[in-house]
Amino acid sequence: MLADALEHLVRGIVDRPEDVKVRLRTQRHRETLEVRVHPDDLGRVIGRSGRTAKSIRLVMEAISDGEPMRIDIIDTDKKRR
Repeated sequence: MLADALEHLVRGIVDRPEDVKVRLRTQRHRETLEVRVHPDDLGRVIGRSGRTAKSIRLVMEAISDGEPMRIDIIDTDKKRR
């Protein structure tokens, strides 16, 4: 449910909603939601000084009823040197 909610939230922000992928990973004591978007939309999801990403995390924290959770925004366009 949380992954679906996060995907819906992020799709409303980006220009290419079809490229939004959210993956749930369970680790020892918490869950991690990994968000992948088109490289051109990465700035939209992070926002100026990380404000949008912080707001997304705040909304997801409210939805999760305080369950420990981590949200990672993955940069899929890392250039190799």
